Amino acid sequence: MKASEKAERKAREEEVRKKFRPIEQLKEEFEKLNMKIETDYEIMVKLISKFNSSASTLDEKVAALYDLEYYVHQGLNSSEASLKEHSAFVLGAALSSNPKVQIEAIEGGALQKLLVILATEQPLAVRKKALFALSSMLRHFPYAQQQFLKLGGLQVLRSLFQQKGMEPLRVRVVTLLYDLIMEKMLLEDSQHGEQMEEKMQQYQQVRLVPAVVEQGWCALVPNLLAMPEHDTREKVLKLVGVLVAFCREHYRGDPALGSTLSLLRSEYEELAAEEQREGDKDGYFRELLGSINTIIEELR
Repeated sequence: MKASEKAERKAREEEVRKKFRPIEQLKEEFEKLNMKIETDYEIMVKLISKFNSSASTLDEKVAALYDLEYYVHQGLNSSEASLKEHSAFVLGAALSSNPKVQIEAIEGGALQKLLVILATEQPLAVRKKALFALSSMLRHFPYAQQQFLKLGGLQVLRSLFQQKGMEPLRVRVVTLLYDLIMEKMLLEDSQHGEQMEEKMQQYQQVRLVPAVVEQGWCALVPNLLAMPEHDTREKVLKLVGVLVAFCREHYRGDPALGSTLSLLRSEYEELAAEEQREGDKDGYFRELLGSINTIIEELR
């Protein structure tokens, strides 16, 4: 963020802080509108609506953001699992494709709180929502990705990936890593305007792929190809297809991976042939077979 933008933002924050409404007053306002206050979760949802509403003024949006920040931080620090879960979900929803909220959240320490939740003993449902919020914070926000790596976020995901009972989160982690790697690659291949050049410089600071290779993900990811679900295999094949350029030597020296790919190729050859007989020439299984063949070719 440029110095002038930071100064302007600070000035606006100070102005809004002077008008800052206590939480009790906020509840009273909602009550006056005949809205029944049942849970903190409901208030957080209403605050997101207010922030996203085109009818809200800038001051109202900033005030809603501060109020939301208060509730979310309270919730993430709560000892109640259900409140922690709902707070992470609301944060993730607010962060999705919303750069202003992403900046506010990371400056307010939300990234650290989410990583603590993911790194400590928590119910699966809580960690699932925390991972959703983390994904929403990192996507299309290179500064957050840089901080994530600095704070040991990749190690946290690696530990989560290997824990018993956290199997449903593995595919979500694979999808997140694939999306973040592709995000940078697609930007590198795109036409560069002045704004894109600045973003490209930010992405150059994000050393995600070297960290992925260094921390042993080359070995971890292909193990999920043993899963029976086609959707899981599809997501894993996508990431393996991207990593093959960086993990080639490891993959070539892994007989289990070679055997798995051969078995999958046979299975999907049959499924693709059946698909074709039914008149679907460019079907789902043919696409998966194409991914497998490409990886096998790359490893020759």
